[in-house]
Amino acid sequence: MYNIMMKKTAMANPSVPPFSNAPSALILSGGPASTIAEGSPRPDWGIFDLGVPILGICYGLQVAACRFGGRVVNASAREYGRTELDVADPHDLLEGVPCRTRVWMSHGDMVEGLSGAEILGRTANCPFAAVKVPAGRFWGVQFHPEVTHTEEGGKILGNFLYRICMLKGDWKMSSFIETKIAEMRAEVGESGVILGLSGGVDSTVAASLIHRAIGGQLTCIFVDNGLLRLNEAESVRSLFQQHFRMKLVSVDASERFLRELRGVSDPEAKRKIIGRVFIEVFEEAAKAIPGAEFLAQGTLYPDVIESVSAHGGPTAKIKSHHNVGGLPAVLKLKLLEPFRFLFKDEVRALGRELGVPERIVRRHPFPGPGLGVRVLGPVDEARLSVLRKADAILIEELQASGLYDKVGQAFVVLLPVAAVGVMGDERSYENVAAVRVVETADFMTADWARLPHEFLDRIAGRITNEVRGINRVVYDISSKPPATIEWE
Repeated sequence: MYNIMMKKTAMANPSVPPFSNAPSALILSGGPASTIAEGSPRPDWGIFDLGVPILGICYGLQVAACRFGGRVVNASAREYGRTELDVADPHDLLEGVPCRTRVWMSHGDMVEGLSGAEILGRTANCPFAAVKVPAGRFWGVQFHPEVTHTEEGGKILGNFLYRICMLKGDWKMSSFIETKIAEMRAEVGESGVILGLSGGVDSTVAASLIHRAIGGQLTCIFVDNGLLRLNEAESVRSLFQQHFRMKLVSVDASERFLRELRGVSDPEAKRKIIGRVFIEVFEEAAKAIPGAEFLAQGTLYPDVIESVSAHGGPTAKIKSHHNVGGLPAVLKLKLLEPFRFLFKDEVRALGRELGVPERIVRRHPFPGPGLGVRVLGPVDEARLSVLRKADAILIEELQASGLYDKVGQAFVVLLPVAAVGVMGDERSYENVAAVRVVETADFMTADWARLPHEFLDRIAGRITNEVRGINRVVYDISSKPPATIEWE
């Protein structure tokens, strides 16, 4: 419920039960629960007697309001996505923030009253959007400063950490590398490690870091599950044979995956099947690798948050991730997940520190279940082939237009519906393709990219002209939240 920040300090109140890290500051995070609901989670109220600054974000603000005798109610209008914040006091927590700035909201409840609070900012629907309770050394915001779509979020968090808490921002990514290498060496010992290599940012950077830690004890296994993008398998094998000096085992299990997925439409069922078969293939490949006791994965914090609780707490399950929710209970290999508490932008920074090629570091993410969750409905080779060609056109045009590095993720989804069209003066009845392009850095929130109309016209024309089986292209203009980035 609370995150402990920075280094140890003396406890301000010796009568309070000690916290193991003797925090200098606390952040109460957001969460899916409602403080109005019976049994909703609460922190140990003793944290408010520690005498250290506390910042509450979204649910963290609401739960603190309960502690200070405030009122939390169901908001008359829920707020999801960008909202205009009017700054009432441009000092303290909001030092240097413009009088009107865009913030990112994701809530259905709000604080209606909070005795002793100073209002620092408000929105049209939320009177206590940013507050300070001097008596409790508490600051709270209803919006989410930790996501990239809050324009001044970094400055707001910086004000709390460096101005209010007087902490030092001296942590560097190189510190993470040193610490994680030492941890992995101690955990792995002389055992062998196999890593699920996809060729994307996460698994490639994970391979680089683990290889630096344990060298030849690492064997990378690349599984062609038949759900990859156009020419993906050949590209991954070529990259690791020509650039990296690591052990690589390539397994073609495409027929096995597609056989297991035949006729399955439910997205959660597809994810779990893909996860199960993925682990089965790994276990079979591991038998040929002497001393392999660990399975390494590039699982990120958003994967964990959206799949299962990271700490056994009340985070909501949004979808099963094949690296997280899809793992069978009888996994015969121990897990090694060095990025489990990192975000995508941090992994990219880590990759640059490790010397991973920039074209890999900048690469857009690709879901573990691959095109299996981008072909909506049943998956077969015919529909996968149609989707691969359409997706390749989108990526090719983004790169040619200089737009690829300006967006966070881009892909095509093949919908389970057909639409009437006219092609060559004849009636057609073919697939509908949805184009999804979003702007994001942390992938916890995302907004649809405002691409030039000329660009959208060009990709729609190329897809319908060059890909047999598609006669209609639509553009997804949903943000996350309320939508997710992927469709399944």
